[in-house]
Amino acid sequence: MSTADLVTDFLEYCELEKNHSELTILNYEHYLRRFLEFAGKKAGDNFGPEKIDLDLVRSYRLFLNRYTDQYGHNLKKITQNYHIIALRSFLKYLAKRDIKSLSAEKLELGDAKRKQIDFLEFDEVVKLMDAPFSDKKQDNELIKTRDKAILEMLFSTGLRVSELVGLNISQVNLDRGEFMVRGKGSKDRVVFMSEDAKHWVNEYLKLRTDDYKPLFIRALTGKYQEEDGEYFRLTARSVQRLVKYYTKLSGIIKTVTPHTLRHSYATDLLINGADIRSVQSMLGHSSITTTQIYTHITNQQLRDVHKAFHGKRRG
Repeated sequence: MSTADLVTDFLEYCELEKNHSELTILNYEHYLRRFLEFAGKKAGDNFGPEKIDLDLVRSYRLFLNRYTDQYGHNLKKITQNYHIIALRSFLKYLAKRDIKSLSAEKLELGDAKRKQIDFLEFDEVVKLMDAPFSDKKQDNELIKTRDKAILEMLFSTGLRVSELVGLNISQVNLDRGEFMVRGKGSKDRVVFMSEDAKHWVNEYLKLRTDDYKPLFIRALTGKYQEEDGEYFRLTARSVQRLVKYYTKLSGIIKTVTPHTLRHSYATDLLINGADIRSVQSMLGHSSITTTQIYTHITNQQLRDVHKAFHGKRRG
C-alpha cells in the first residue's frame, strides 16, 4: 500500500475513531498532501512508508523553511510546526498499525515565538461592560440589553464566539447559572455564568416577545416569520463587530475581539489563584500545553509578590 493510500486511511481514522473536527481533518489533509508531494519528488510517487526517514524529514523541514507563496511570504515557524505535528500524528498511526516507518518520537518541533496573548486589564473590562448603556446613539432598550448580556457572557464564561452564537435558550439554566456546551472536536464541557451574566441574560429574555430558539438574535424587523428563528440567529461576525464597536466607544485603544475576552477570562482566573488544570477544563482545551500560553501573563503578578514580600527582614 502506498503512503498516499495510508494517508487517506489515517484521515478516515481521524474522522471515525478520533472524532476530530472537520477543520482539524482538513488541516491534516493539507499538511500531509504537501508532504506527499515533496516526498514523491524525492522517493517516487508510490513510495512506501519505510522510505520516511530522518534525512527525508530534514529535507522537508528545509523546504518548509524556504517555502514562499505567490506573494513572496514565508511560512511562519508555528505553521511549519503544524506540518510536522500532522506528520508526527500520521507516523503514530502507522506505528499503531504495526507498519514499519520512522518513529514519531524522533520528530522534534522547531523553536517558535511564543504566541502573543492580548487581554484586558480589570478597569478596561469595566469600561467595556458599561459601554452598551453609555451609547447615546442607541435608543433601543432591547438591543442595548442584548449587547450587555453578550459582553457579560463572553467575559464570565470564556466561550468561543462560535459557541456563544450557537446557544439556544433551552440549554441555558439561569437558575443554576450553568450549562453544557459542545466545543472544538465535539467535546462537551460545563460552563458557569457570573451573577452579572445571569442577570443581564434574564433581563434580555424578559424583553423578547418572540418564541424563537436562539439565545441571541438580531433585531426583528419587518414581518418575516419562521418556526424556530434560525434566520434571526446572531452570527459570529455580528458579535465581532459589536465588540469592536463598544471597544472604540469605551475608549480602549487595544484591538479587542471576542477571543480577547476569552483570554481575559482565563487570565483573570489564573491571577486570582485558579489552578491551571481547572482553567484547562473550563476553557475546553484538550492539552494542558495550550492552556500554558496564559501562564507567562501572570509572571508580572508573581514579580509583584516577590517584590512585596521577599527579603523584608534585611531592610
